[in-house]
Amino acid sequence: MSASIASTSKAATPRRRPLAAALLVALALPGMAFAQTAKEKELEARVAQLEAMVQQLVAQQQQQQTQISEVKTAQATAPAAPAAATATAAAGAPKVSPVQGTTITPTANPNSKFYYGGFIKLDASVTSTNDGDIPDGTVGRLFYVPKAIPVGQGNVREGGTDTDMGANFSRFWFGVDSDTDNGDKLKAYLEFDLFGGGSTAFTGNEVATNTYALTLRQAYVQWNNWLAGQAWTNFQDTAALPDTVDFLGPTEGTVFVRQAQLRYTNGPWSFSMENPETVYTPFNGNMAQIAGDDGPMPDFTARYTAKGDWGHFGVAGLVRQLKYQTAGVAATPTTPARAAVEDETTGYGISVSGKFNLGKNDDIRYMVTGGSGIGRYIGLALNNDAVLDSTGDLDNIDVIAGFVGWRHVFSPKLRTNLFYSRADYDQDTDFTGLGITKGAQSAHLNLIYTPLPKLDLGAELIWGQRELENGDRGELNRLQTHVKYNF
Repeated sequence: MSASIASTSKAATPRRRPLAAALLVALALPGMAFAQTAKEKELEARVAQLEAMVQQLVAQQQQQQTQISEVKTAQATAPAAPAAATATAAAGAPKVSPVQGTTITPTANPNSKFYYGGFIKLDASVTSTNDGDIPDGTVGRLFYVPKAIPVGQGNVREGGTDTDMGANFSRFWFGVDSDTDNGDKLKAYLEFDLFGGGSTAFTGNEVATNTYALTLRQAYVQWNNWLAGQAWTNFQDTAALPDTVDFLGPTEGTVFVRQAQLRYTNGPWSFSMENPETVYTPFNGNMAQIAGDDGPMPDFTARYTAKGDWGHFGVAGLVRQLKYQTAGVAATPTTPARAAVEDETTGYGISVSGKFNLGKNDDIRYMVTGGSGIGRYIGLALNNDAVLDSTGDLDNIDVIAGFVGWRHVFSPKLRTNLFYSRADYDQDTDFTGLGITKGAQSAHLNLIYTPLPKLDLGAELIWGQRELENGDRGELNRLQTHVKYNF
């Protein structure tokens, strides 16, 4: 800049000298000028033009000198740039200003990165059942829950058609990643949605406000290979789940649990100790479900996952203790004494799952899970872990469940999914009764359109069926739609 200003100054100097000389000549020869009237006018016009040019050049020079002074003042008062920033600027990289000058929370670790995300989702559905009606305000009206399909209620309640709308599956999360000076990696993660119940004093209803309570989904901290907190069970493969419009989709064939745990991951291997909970059917309790927390041992899981350009494949194992106990009751004048009852057994299961890419636009997703005493891990506890016999001993309920789905991408804005899901249970009906779920199945077909980035418009046709041990069957047909914006 200084070089160009100097050259401009030099160029202005020789121009001003001939201009001044021209003025002197015009003033020194008045007689000649007055003698020629036509030339007088021409000379006056030229003198005026030259004076204007001189004034313009002087103004430009003064402006350039002012700019030089301002630049020097700014350079003198500005802090020195870091060496890395100077090198980047010298390399021609664009300058990026930080979003914030200091950390969001003053107590955070140095080198922490905060992030926030989520989605807003409107769900709307029309549901038809043939053997009874799903009660209003229950989860079965909001998304596909096979346990909620009415069976054997035709003589009590007629089937019907219901329309439901809600935004309570909207979700958001917070996270922070930190790298310490000694190379450790820390991560904290919190995830919530609005699918919460609670007291009607704090939540609304469909009559007026449609208010929903905040619900914790995940809350954990990671330190290098260790995870502690509430997260998806290590027995579940979330990456194999189909792309659905419904909240979950192939519910009866899916391992689906979030719970507190301590997990260790090393490469493709992961191991966890997770919160225990025994869910059992009382003797001849049919569909009754009792949750007991009587076991001292956590649930143990192990998982191996292989990944590649072809997709991924995972196999997971689960071992758990099931336990039931009741306190003894002393005799009274009207009731006999009842001895304390305590029994325990072992539950176990294995799950194979994955996604296989058939090309750029197609993939197959699948999961097959089998075991004994693992009912609460499958299908949102479609059936129980065990049943009590007449003496109060636990008898495991066996299960085989799974799903398979195909995903096809027509274009960057349009995709479809077709999948089938099923679960079958093997239990002693002398203990459970005949009114308990024997099996369930469903088929789903959806179409999802993305007119703008992060905005999905979807529609899904769902057919579901639940069967009891006595042979009764109930069916559900539903059109599920959503508008979902991710941010």
